[in-house]
Amino acid sequence: MGRLLCLLLIFPVTTAWWSIALRPEMYLLGSQPLCSQLPGLSPGQHKLCHLYQDHVAHIASGVRLGVSECQHQFRERRWNCSGLDDGSMFGRAMLIASREAAFAYAVASAGVTDAVSRACREGELATCGCSRAGRPRDLQRDWLWGGCGDNVAYGARFAREFVDAREHGRNRGGDERPPHRARALMNLHNNGAGRLAVTELAHAACKCHGVSGSCSLKTCWMQLAPFREVGDRLKQKYDQAAAVRLARRRRLEPMNQRFSPPTKMDLVYLETSPDYCMRNDTTGAVGTIGRQCERGSAGTGGCELMCCGRGYDSFRATSTERCHCKFHWCCYVKCKQCSRTYDRFVCK
Repeated sequence: MGRLLCLLLIFPVTTAWWSIALRPEMYLLGSQPLCSQLPGLSPGQHKLCHLYQDHVAHIASGVRLGVSECQHQFRERRWNCSGLDDGSMFGRAMLIASREAAFAYAVASAGVTDAVSRACREGELATCGCSRAGRPRDLQRDWLWGGCGDNVAYGARFAREFVDAREHGRNRGGDERPPHRARALMNLHNNGAGRLAVTELAHAACKCHGVSGSCSLKTCWMQLAPFREVGDRLKQKYDQAAAVRLARRRRLEPMNQRFSPPTKMDLVYLETSPDYCMRNDTTGAVGTIGRQCERGSAGTGGCELMCCGRGYDSFRATSTERCHCKFHWCCYVKCKQCSRTYDRFVCK
């Protein structure tokens, strides 16, 4: 616990770069982002902010996309991507080099990649446009490769420069203490895994042309996968995340030497996760008291696991919804209001 308190003094949670997504009103003053007032940016990120001012709103949008996806993926877990009200996006749990931190860094990096890639296609950024990806080899010869695709190459490149700048800045600062060096390498690895999840899932999308929908001709372009698929991929990597440690050559290696080194697409972590069962102001855990659970389920959302063995309270709840809808000629739908009573279970 003493080490965690020390980290709180050195790296306050509010200095996380993704905190720029907290206050949308700070992005622009007229047409200029207030780079000097955006919280949590490293010197390198401040420089990029000034150089690429039209990117800032999309970086923030990407972070919010990542947070939203994190909340969806962990909605039935004890840690549900929320922290105490400390002015940060993911909370103080990020100070622990755990699986949860690995996922948060990866999904935030992925969100920025996705948002910037789409902004290029929409013509909202001065330094990029439609995708220039080469024609896929497996595309049929008579299909045209064109259209305006998502510029995932640019999005991934910019996200690498901006998101990784913070960790590279720490390294250049000369702090070679093993815990700091290991955490920087962990963050860089997971940032890259997030970007790879976006680029690997991008695919060719096609549209038919021809008389009466005959589809005698197709035009194809590069398209990003829905971000839900990226979240699913990263959640799978979270479940399979590799425990690592700092090796002598200043690189990460498996904690257990019998395991193969993690690939670039894997998530890695250095420390075991807390149980997140009870509120803890130091670690930022909000606890599971008051969380809704599913009685009888053996999964992570079941009352036994979610409530950490403390038991749960049950009560009857009522909701009102539209029902017995009928279409009337012409042209409206008339519905009745029905009440539905159901059981809710909440952790003690």
